[in-house]
Amino acid sequence: MPAADGPGRTGFAGFTGIRSLVNPLWCYHGFIGAVLVLCCFGVIMVFSSSTVTLVASGLKPWQRGLNQGLYCGVGLICAAFLARRSVKFYRHVAGGVMIGSLVLQMLTLTPLGVGSETTGNNGWIAIGGFSMQPAEVTKLALCLWLPIALHRSAKAYPRDGLKAYAVPGGMYVAALGLVMLGKDLGTAMILVFIGVVAFLISGFPLRYMAMLAGALGAVVAVLVISSPNRLNRVLAAYQECTDTQGVCFQSTHAKYALASGGLLGVGLGNSREKWNYLPEAHNDFIFAIIGEETGFIGAAIVILLFVVIGWCLISVAMQLDDRCFATSLVCVAVWLVGQALVNIGVVVGIFPVLGVPMPFVSAGGSSMLMCLCAAGVAVAIMRSHPQVRAEGRLD
Repeated sequence: MPAADGPGRTGFAGFTGIRSLVNPLWCYHGFIGAVLVLCCFGVIMVFSSSTVTLVASGLKPWQRGLNQGLYCGVGLICAAFLARRSVKFYRHVAGGVMIGSLVLQMLTLTPLGVGSETTGNNGWIAIGGFSMQPAEVTKLALCLWLPIALHRSAKAYPRDGLKAYAVPGGMYVAALGLVMLGKDLGTAMILVFIGVVAFLISGFPLRYMAMLAGALGAVVAVLVISSPNRLNRVLAAYQECTDTQGVCFQSTHAKYALASGGLLGVGLGNSREKWNYLPEAHNDFIFAIIGEETGFIGAAIVILLFVVIGWCLISVAMQLDDRCFATSLVCVAVWLVGQALVNIGVVVGIFPVLGVPMPFVSAGGSSMLMCLCAAGVAVAIMRSHPQVRAEGRLD
């Protein structure tokens, strides 16, 4: 640790030159700044990408943008509240959050569960005029509870063997299974990313990890082969597709949008593909509209902001003494950055269409609220770093 830089500012002077990139204070503020910029930009792009579709449906053109702004405002309030909690608080509530997320996910299998007409997934619950996607809560619950449970299991492993991992393993499989029962393969993939990282970092035996990875791969293969819709989407992504009016329609128009954007884009609000050519332009394929309206420069800046988020979270995690919450930070990074990369990969044709929204940017109340809650939890954990905590006392 670098030497002290005066009262309260532990080691600030030691982070010079290239070492500035791992300065926990810079990472702390850089993470918050990147999240805020993405949220504001997301509200603008949701408004821009949805106006034509709403007008064509006889609705007000600003309705979806206004809703996104409201979700963003509520999410920021929640994030600010969560950012002020201590890590001790999260250690106490993690188990309850995990159980609550499983209960919510189970409700999708009851009459309260509703499906998405566009994707065929059955991962929503509706009560009155309110609807939500419980899987978003499950992502945060796993990032928070799973590292704590796995580190406890790692301590008990020399004494109890593999049985020490029965509880975290069982809960994780239950969460993943419930999401898969809702036919949401895209969300299940994000949960797999989170779980694999958490198990690896916590010291889960590698030989069993290889067996688990093989089992998960087999399950995914079965799910893809057993569903003609999924199989067609996978085949369309990795071989030449001639059905441009069918399974390739969405991907084809996403590429048209990116291609027409050029270097600087056609200008905000001037997208052609949003005129009912590109389905889900405001949600899963919003990156295509970003590329069309703001060009390569705008798309590159969005990617850079997610790189900043991932770098800042992992950098601070590597400097924390509490390995449980360090793992939580890495899991949040895998969730937010991994989901963004999958979303972008779908748009540019690297992955098949999976129905995964871009964090902080795509339309959707559940995603926006829970991503901002995750950001708030991450800020709270980052504040436990001595240098960040010292700056907080000076403010």
